[in-house]
Amino acid sequence: MSEIADKKPAGFFEKFQKFMSGKSDATLREVIEEYVQENEETPGTDVTSSERALISNVLKLHEMRVADVMVPRADIVAIDIDTSKEDLLHLLTERQFSRLPVYRETLDEVIGTIHIKDILAKLARNESFAIKDLVRDVPLVSPSLPVHTLILQMRESRKHMVLVVDEYGGIDGMVTIGDVVEEIVGVIDDEHTYDDEPDLKMIDDKTAYASARYDIEEFEEKFGRILNEEERETLDTLGGLVFSIAGRVPLRGEVLTHEESGIIFEITDADQRRVRRLRIRNLPAKHEAA
Repeated sequence: MSEIADKKPAGFFEKFQKFMSGKSDATLREVIEEYVQENEETPGTDVTSSERALISNVLKLHEMRVADVMVPRADIVAIDIDTSKEDLLHLLTERQFSRLPVYRETLDEVIGTIHIKDILAKLARNESFAIKDLVRDVPLVSPSLPVHTLILQMRESRKHMVLVVDEYGGIDGMVTIGDVVEEIVGVIDDEHTYDDEPDLKMIDDKTAYASARYDIEEFEEKFGRILNEEERETLDTLGGLVFSIAGRVPLRGEVLTHEESGIIFEITDADQRRVRRLRIRNLPAKHEAA
């Protein structure tokens, strides 16, 4: 093992021991952040780039509020309590949701959520049911609630979904446990979401249509070095790139520009959880790999 690799962990543990003994003015957060930074700057250290990203994302949670992670009101998929059983089943199977908010007349009159496992239990026993009989309570939270507090509340209440209310009591957004997890580990694709292989098809010299799952490395093989070093280290797909540019899951029809390259990404297919397809404009001339 190199001398540098030997010294870095020792420095961390020395600082950690000082913190635990009360001899250091640094906070635990600062000690951990410094260790992650040291590993990032020193080759051959024992923390991978993926591990650094996870640790950094966890540390950032204390700065985030519910408003930063929620699905906005306009993108919430919910059902009226008078929806027919047939329409409910069609929606659940088509969109592959496990739970949905239930409202009476308008979304601002939410009465709870319905869970697909309750429906399946009724169907398995060949029992008739009405939506109102299966509604579960749903917690209401403020958009200013810290995300780390939300996580604790969701764990204690065993609720995987909360609705966000504004100062007037109207529904402002929705957060699921999946939204919070994706802030830490990145956007997670459902195993049933895609059957096709990620592709990129040129329309003309500067325009292409592509799957959001198209590999960043292959993209740069075609068009040269486009990303900065931080992006290249942390991103794997075009979907991850547009997520990084927007700072959230972008909406269908949204147009985003990658500042360093000038490449323009238009979201042509997406839902509130993921981007599927992109139209890419202002591409540089094709790069021939050596």
